[in-house]
Amino acid sequence: MSAVAARALRASRPAAGVAGAAVAVGAVLATAVAAYFTRRVVTPDHVKPDDVQVLDVDLAATPPTVTLVRTDDTVVDGRYGLWWGGREGHARLGRVVFADDDVVVREVLAVEHGELRAGPARWNQYFYSGAPSESLGLAHEDVEVASELGAMPAWHVPADDAGELAESGTWAVLVHGRGATREECLRAVPPLHRLGLPVLVPSYRNDLDAPRDPAGRYHLGDREWLDVEAGLEWAVARGARRVVLVGWSMGGAIVLQAATRSSAADRVVAVVLDAPVVDWHDVLAHHSRVNHVPGPVARLGHAMMRHPLGRRVVGLEQPLDLRRLNWVARASELRLPVLLVHSDADEFVPNGPSKALAAARPDLVTLVPWRHGRHTKEWNTDPDRWDEVVTAFVREQVRDDLRRASTA
Repeated sequence: MSAVAARALRASRPAAGVAGAAVAVGAVLATAVAAYFTRRVVTPDHVKPDDVQVLDVDLAATPPTVTLVRTDDTVVDGRYGLWWGGREGHARLGRVVFADDDVVVREVLAVEHGELRAGPARWNQYFYSGAPSESLGLAHEDVEVASELGAMPAWHVPADDAGELAESGTWAVLVHGRGATREECLRAVPPLHRLGLPVLVPSYRNDLDAPRDPAGRYHLGDREWLDVEAGLEWAVARGARRVVLVGWSMGGAIVLQAATRSSAADRVVAVVLDAPVVDWHDVLAHHSRVNHVPGPVARLGHAMMRHPLGRRVVGLEQPLDLRRLNWVARASELRLPVLLVHSDADEFVPNGPSKALAAARPDLVTLVPWRHGRHTKEWNTDPDRWDEVVTAFVREQVRDDLRRASTA
């Protein structure tokens, strides 16, 4: 080797070392970011801060009104609720009376408890607040469903015996989404009750009032379905011959797992999904873009979740393979009628995968076009239409199953 070549080789070694160190540091940083982002996804967050500012209240006006700082939520027309003082007070709000770039004036439909006044408050997309007896005026029982983790609190709303499906032995089991409460399901109770269906609204692991998963982490539907299965078994033990499963957001992912993996799946005759997660890869890719997390880093988090060792880094008790929760890829495996209600305006769970699933299985999946309504707020923008499409679908599927049973 010439002297010149030797000097060049010696000079390159520090540079190569620096480059290697930079690659190693980059890999460690990418892993740390992936772990942090993924842990946020699977970690329950029950702290709900105030997110609305009440500027003025005029209950003497016709109609009574409340003036709010304009936000993406407060400006959307429809029916919503408003909590303040933690949950000390609650009001139901109606249509937008006036809006400009700064404020929104909405109709006050009712002040249910507390004194509505200027100050911080929290938006309630559920519209209703409290247990069914309090919020809907429908008699209910507080019951416990025995799950592998312990007793899961649930609401049982007995059927309206005058409903047209009251003699069909059909129940509805309603499942809320990630970080939500059972109150999310209340909007669906009245139309199903009028049909004559007993309604069960169970909690599941890591809810505030339910037992925790051993690791205290969500499995995004891959374990929570076991708690819904316990609800199915509870209903079957009390006479359910048929069950309609209804799920919102992550509750949709849970419902699809229960409908296909439960030992009681043969009782399920139909599935209703509102703004559901049918492909977690798509949802997490959307949130990685919103949070400026590079795509490869986000995908590293997916791989960590399913790896026997990597799952420990993100805090999961068991490996979680998101491919098992991808119903666009698994569309050919569907065997049940599915109704999808999913708004084009959903900012949290984009409806692209719902559209893809409907296109892949038009024989089983019905997608209802819905232009307005942020995440899981389709009902809020048009309650009558939501009730009508859900009622018609459930009626049709139950009657079809009754005809099949009569000719078997």
